[in-house]
Amino acid sequence: MQLVTLDDVRAAAARIASAVVRTPLLPCPWVGNERSAADRGLWLKPENLQPIGAFKMRGAHNAVARLDEDARARGVVAYSSGNHAQAVAHAAAAAGITAHIVMPASTPQVKIDNTRSHGAEVVLVGDDEREAVAYEIVAERGAVLVPPFDHPDVIAGQGTAGLEIVEDLPDVDVVLVPVSGGGLASGIATAVTARRPDAKVIGVEPELASDARESFRAGELVDWPVADRFRTIADGLRSQPSELTFAHLRNRLHDIVTVTEDEIRSAMAALAQKGRLVAEPSGAVSTAAYLFRGDELPAGRTVAVVSGGNVDPALLADVLTARTDEEDRADD
Repeated sequence: MQLVTLDDVRAAAARIASAVVRTPLLPCPWVGNERSAADRGLWLKPENLQPIGAFKMRGAHNAVARLDEDARARGVVAYSSGNHAQAVAHAAAAAGITAHIVMPASTPQVKIDNTRSHGAEVVLVGDDEREAVAYEIVAERGAVLVPPFDHPDVIAGQGTAGLEIVEDLPDVDVVLVPVSGGGLASGIATAVTARRPDAKVIGVEPELASDARESFRAGELVDWPVADRFRTIADGLRSQPSELTFAHLRNRLHDIVTVTEDEIRSAMAALAQKGRLVAEPSGAVSTAAYLFRGDELPAGRTVAVVSGGNVDPALLADVLTARTDEEDRADD
């Protein structure tokens, strides 16, 4: 199987430069007293600052930009729990082409509304029906499927975040990146390991959806039922790697660690209250790993990718209220 290369990522970076935000690396002095001095600091890569609030902009715009005129005339289809949906809708609108987006009915309403706001037609289905329905629309309309992770153009686009990390912190030692379908981790690991071979790229998953870690340890894809993966609060991390993304993960990731639901919620609160960043549960897992799984991570200059910030307002309020209550009890 042919893997995405550094040249592919560099070409994607040039292709999407005018469409995406080059997000900065933000130092986190607020975690300085919580980790050993050997760790030498945490930086955040805030992809929640992208126009649609998530890193998915990168892969979607690269994939759409690669379509020929005939494909553009037929439009695009995507299936997603939310962030890829918004990204494809945004890229399609920018290119002036039609988009049909298939989303689980359980998707947070904020992500559904945002997808529709870009002019896409949204089709809501059951949690385990989105991919099948997307292929039905492709067959009916002759449209082009833009998958959420299982495509070289999508992986290369996501990898542009990794290029930026190494450009901004050339001596980075550790990069923590969320893993679900594996497109972001595949792309970032491709760019980082090519530019900084000594750096360790480590995937992070919720314990309740840790199929990728089990597969990584087993050396082969291990299937988890949809119902099991949908237990996690991190709705953007409920997919499973494909053969393509798993090949990248096996070859380029150093390890995959997991975090609990409570740790995810605590990281969301810390990012909001101390880092001044709004992160959805999926976007907070990398920070959670740094804060709570330090004994499983290499020491050194660490970047945690905050992959998205499209959180349901009620959930964010609940997380922040719970954190405040915990702090009040600790002070008593």
